[in-house]
Order: sequence, then C-alpha cells, then structure tokens
Amino acid sequence: MKLSKIISNTGEWLKGEGPHRNIVISSRVRLARNLRGKPFPGWAKKAERLGVVQIIKPVVESLPEMQDAFTEHLESLSSLEKQILVERHLISREHAARGVGSAVVMNTAQTLSFMINEEDHLRMQAICSGLQLTKVFDMINQADSKLEMALDFAFHDQLGYLTACPTNVGTGIRASAMLHLPALVMNDLVNKIINSVNKIGLAVRGLHGEGSEAIGNLFQVSNQTTLGESEEEIIDRLNKVIETILEHEQNARQVLLEQRSVTLLDQIGRAYGILCHARSIGSKEALNLLSIIKLGIDLGLFHDGARHLVDELFIETQPAHLQKGVQKMAVEARDALRSSIIRTKLNAISQPDVARISPMPGEDGKTS
Repeated sequence: MKLSKIISNTGEWLKGEGPHRNIVISSRVRLARNLRGKPFPGWAKKAERLGVVQIIKPVVESLPEMQDAFTEHLESLSSLEKQILVERHLISREHAARGVGSAVVMNTAQTLSFMINEEDHLRMQAICSGLQLTKVFDMINQADSKLEMALDFAFHDQLGYLTACPTNVGTGIRASAMLHLPALVMNDLVNKIINSVNKIGLAVRGLHGEGSEAIGNLFQVSNQTTLGESEEEIIDRLNKVIETILEHEQNARQVLLEQRSVTLLDQIGRAYGILCHARSIGSKEALNLLSIIKLGIDLGLFHDGARHLVDELFIETQPAHLQKGVQKMAVEARDALRSSIIRTKLNAISQPDVARISPMPGEDGKTS
C-alpha cells in the first residue's frame, strides 16, 4: 500500500462508531519489545539498528493481519509525511524524529501499526474508536503472540519484558483512551479529576501524549506502571477509571444544561459563528472551537450527521494534513486554508437549534 492511500482514507478509529463515542474518541494499547542480545536503539550504532530492522520488519510484514500493509523505512519519508502519521497517532513524535535504521509497518484500516527502532526495538499498537480497551488489547496481544514465535524477545523471569525505559519494564504495556471532556473544563473540574487519577497510578496527557498540550479539551488517560500487574488487570483498572470519568463528564454536561444553559448556548453560538466566518484561524483555536461544536452535537443542537464531519476536521485541519500534496506552506497560508476548509464544511450543516435548550429564568444573571 502507498502512503497516499493511507492519507486519503479515514482510519477506522476516526469513524466514531465505538461505545461511548460521544466522549471516548479512541482506545489504544501499545506493547514494547526488544530483541535479546541487541543494544537498545538509543545505544545502537547505525549498522546495529539496520540489522534489527532487517530481522523484525519481514516478520511483522508476514503477519496475516498485515496483508497489503503500508511499510517503509523512516529515511524514505519526508518530514511532512512523518508528521501526518503523527497527527493520525500512527507513529509517535519520537519515532518521527528517527532516520536511518527505523521503519514503520501499518495495516490498511490504520488500526494496527508497528514502529521499529523507536525507543525500543519494537513498539506495536492497536487503536479503535470508542471505549474498546479489551478489544484493542486482544488485537495486539494476538499479533504479539505470533511475533514471539519468530522473534527472540528479551525477557527476565522475575522482571518480565526488558525495555529501554525502566518505567516500561514488566508487561511493556501502555494502554490509553483519548477523552473529550469539554464540560469538566467549562465547570473548572478537570484539574480535580486529573489530580485524582494521578493519585491512583494513572497518567493524564495531552493530544499527542507525554509533554503535549491538552488542546481541544482532549485528554489521554493511561497506565503509568507496567510491573506487578498483569495486562488484564491493567486494562480492567483503566476501564473502571475511565467509566468513572465518563460519569463525571455526563454529570458536568447536565449541570451546564440545568444551571448554565445561557453560557453554554453562547459558547456554542460563538464557536459556530467564528468557524463559519473566520478568514484565518490557527490550529489551536480551531481545535478548541471544534471541541465546542462537538459538544453541541452531543447535546442535540446539530444533526448527528455532523459528528463525522467535525471529527474529520479535528485531523484535516492540523498543520501537516493541510500541506499534504503541496509544497511547504507559510503559517499565514495554512491559517487561511484551514479557515476555508472549516467554512466550507460547516456551511453544509444547519445552524445550532437553540430551541432544544431552554434557558432557565434568572440563570447566569442574564435572563429574567
């Protein structure tokens, strides 16, 4: 498969068809593995990294689920192409920074991807729409079992799988869900949730993982510990915590509807107005405003068909996707193109039906 086909198709995890799709954008499980007796990528010389690629890549490509997969060495991809894969969450930012001696293999549905010589020799991930952590773990666990029959992974009887970073030693699993939490943010409750989650050994990160900003009211919740628990126990614990966060987000949305509907309608109306009429808009502002529109869709102010359109805009308006197929663009040109794409798509949906939400008399001190 060519990269152009990957780029032109919407990944299955972006179709918004999974359970709790209104809040859980995606579920992902990554496993870290290394070959026995080989230096970790960060310590390996160029020839050693190339040797690891030659061992792992053909085995991954031979998996039945990777038939017709896209497969490429990182040095053969442009920086723009690598950034597009980062924006689709198919490779990490760290992997995109690699060159000679690294490779990527991903299936046609964009639900399975394998990063060779990222921080570890092999980082494999499965990703699906909605809250489906058990399903994505089963997908990647099956691939891992098949690979382990052909590859000699570094494993210690007491410690488990050995990894480049000590925080991944043990199961080598990193399970996460990307959550859309606009109501918790609007009610100033999201920091309280983040602090509570951190205290029980889970991590909350931004749109692109560790060190990234939580723009668009999007948060990634993941396990921090990989030692002392089985994969199933980690998945089960994360599932329960996410279901609790879902309840808090639903309750926060109800509070907005019952106590702050004027403010809610004002924000949704402003977001729709700006996005439909702006002639230049940055990626951060666009994501934050699209997040408010997405909340409006969840509350029934827009027809449900608008959901897929807005979900696609979350990806299509990111910097690298705007430049696909063209030469590198200046920031001003990207901002103008972004606003044009958003205007065109949002004008295809009707204005928010504010009659669906009736402001309570006297709320926010603005009505009588």
